[in-house]
Amino acid sequence: MTDATPTAMGALASVVAATAAPGQPQALFAALDQAMGATIGHKLFTILVIHPGAKESQRYYSNMPDSYPIGGRKPINPTHWFNTVLGEGVPYIGYNYADISDVFYDHELIRSLGCESVLNVPVRWNGTSIGTINLLHERGWYGRGQVALAQHFAALAVPGVLKVIAEG
Repeated sequence: MTDATPTAMGALASVVAATAAPGQPQALFAALDQAMGATIGHKLFTILVIHPGAKESQRYYSNMPDSYPIGGRKPINPTHWFNTVLGEGVPYIGYNYADISDVFYDHELIRSLGCESVLNVPVRWNGTSIGTINLLHERGWYGRGQVALAQHFAALAVPGVLKVIAEG
């Protein structure tokens, strides 16, 4: 057991408790934001929901709504990132600005927020990616060692993402 284990367990427990709170899915997504910030770290935190029938994506949660507002849908662009993260369900780590600029069109905005690394974790249900949790931080912040914990948090996001999809 490492020193981080009690912190991670407490953070996971706080997210589990948030699933019972009123005001869903906002209560759950806010708890994920706080818990993942405390255990993994991030400057920018967003949750993207995939509307499969419409083939559209929607940013549903953001801790920086002025820079990354919620709402509005956009058509899914089947890029390499999309095929890997959402198609195959494999988390993506961008270690530096070059990785971010290779994948995201808004890389200059990302950099202006002090973010030069990213961890995108698919939210999976029934063999399908239904969304992503996106954490962005300074250069070199994320590595393979954080993926397992991030995937545990992503599994806890499932009921909130399914609620968003069901509400259309």
